[in-house]
Amino acid sequence: MNLRFFYNLLLICLTLFVTSCSKSPVFKEYQTVFKVGDQPEWSTKNLYDQRWQKRLKLVPDGKVFWSRTKIDILKAPEILQPYGLQLEVYGEYEVFWDGVLIGKNGNPGQEADLPPEGKLWTTFIIPTHLTNVDEHVMAIRLSNYYYPDHIGNYGLKIYDYDDLLTDRLIQNSYMHVFAGAFLITAIYFLFLFLGNKKEYPKLIFSISCFLFFGLTMTHFVRTTIPIHYSLHVVRLEVITSLMFGISFLIPLYFSMQFPFPKWKVFLGIYASILLYIFSIEHHLFDYTILNMAFSLLVFSIGIAVFGVYKKAKGALLVLLTLLLCIFIRYSVSFNMSLFIGFSLILLNMLYLLSLRIKEQRLAYENSLVQSTRLRLELLKKNIQPHFLMNTLTSLIDWVEEAPKKGVLFIEALAKEFDLFNQIENKTLIPIAQEIALCRAHLEIMEYRKEINYLWEEEGIDPEEKIPPGILHTLLENGITHSLPREDNNIRFKLIFESNTDYKCYTFLTFAAPVKKGTNNSTEGTGLKYIKARLTESYHEQWDFTSEPVHHGWKNIIKIYS
Repeated sequence: MNLRFFYNLLLICLTLFVTSCSKSPVFKEYQTVFKVGDQPEWSTKNLYDQRWQKRLKLVPDGKVFWSRTKIDILKAPEILQPYGLQLEVYGEYEVFWDGVLIGKNGNPGQEADLPPEGKLWTTFIIPTHLTNVDEHVMAIRLSNYYYPDHIGNYGLKIYDYDDLLTDRLIQNSYMHVFAGAFLITAIYFLFLFLGNKKEYPKLIFSISCFLFFGLTMTHFVRTTIPIHYSLHVVRLEVITSLMFGISFLIPLYFSMQFPFPKWKVFLGIYASILLYIFSIEHHLFDYTILNMAFSLLVFSIGIAVFGVYKKAKGALLVLLTLLLCIFIRYSVSFNMSLFIGFSLILLNMLYLLSLRIKEQRLAYENSLVQSTRLRLELLKKNIQPHFLMNTLTSLIDWVEEAPKKGVLFIEALAKEFDLFNQIENKTLIPIAQEIALCRAHLEIMEYRKEINYLWEEEGIDPEEKIPPGILHTLLENGITHSLPREDNNIRFKLIFESNTDYKCYTFLTFAAPVKKGTNNSTEGTGLKYIKARLTESYHEQWDFTSEPVHHGWKNIIKIYS
């Protein structure tokens, strides 16, 4: 994925988001007061409301109550550009401006008898003659049947009516494009993970991007989908749950990129803290989200500091970004800092993944180069003068003493070179072809050394494929570094096992103790070739062990699913 593309998209969308929220205010809002009851004269501008309550805790049974807010208009509207009043209110209500009804949202006082109507976020036009530079009163007659305890300050904004309608649409359209970019990123890295299921950082990053996409869409859904106030708590629950997931996954991701001692215990403690924050005072959604964001930053900074201490690639950039998020938090509003901060953190996560992918690509290219070089070395080893001279010397003896067996010797030698010619340029070959190569080599070595070489198999699936020459290399090592037993034989056994997690090849050599002065565990050309071939075909999804046992030698190759 192109980091520059996401950076530019982030910059454009967040710039528009900031500028749309940074217009100079045209009004000043004072304390809102409340009173339970329903009197039409409570909407008038000059009503004496000094004895009204500054706070209501509960209005049960959907009873009607009123609120009054004094508002100073600081600047008169332009000609033909009336002001609009944008409200976020829990309840169904009627809104009055200086005693004039300017809008209705639902059916206050009738919520128990009628289905839910109206929207949580509404915009009303204010008559131009009522928006002169002076003190005004906004009175709201409302009922809150579904959430009688959600009474308090309202979201209020006054500006040009047309701008209030269009700015939110423009802002949301850019944020939806922005969210869509993270959705595409999530899908892309999900497919990358499905291609290599051991790359868990890709899966965590994919889920984090998807959760951030969900968080952005849920936050900005208010413009595109009308929501009744009775569903607003459901929306906040969704936002809080998405925040919980993001707050856990980001430190988990950094822990995998910058591993440290006992990181599982560390993450267990962190998860417990998140669950405590999520459950305590859960109805205070802003408080819960703020505390989870703070915990995320604290734990992530601790991990990044350890990464910097260990000089891990990208750790310093992550640490600086996290510190920048703290600065942003105290420079702009919480909602803006949340989206800007998460965007920067996710871009850092993408950067770390790009470093990891680059390292894997370079390692893979190096493995190809090494595999090609070692393949040539292996071919040279099998056609080097020493091998040919010894083989030809043995062949001359057999031709002179037993011509028929000499012919069989020649045929075995030709068969092995023919098989080498067929497989040396391939990445994977059927196991049956590799076994045929091993059997041909054993036949040659029997003529050369006059030792009985036995080959056994167990559980072999002829359709399985492996890199060419790896079993042949293990066989050569077994022949070179082993002595025959008392009955003048050396036995080789290949065992195949498979399950949902891995496939396992066990190659056993049954022989007398290893010759004195030799060490089969030394990593020579043969073992390097095996590891290079496994890396070329399976990247890091393999394991290879080679060790002496009481009966000779044991080699295990595991290929993970």
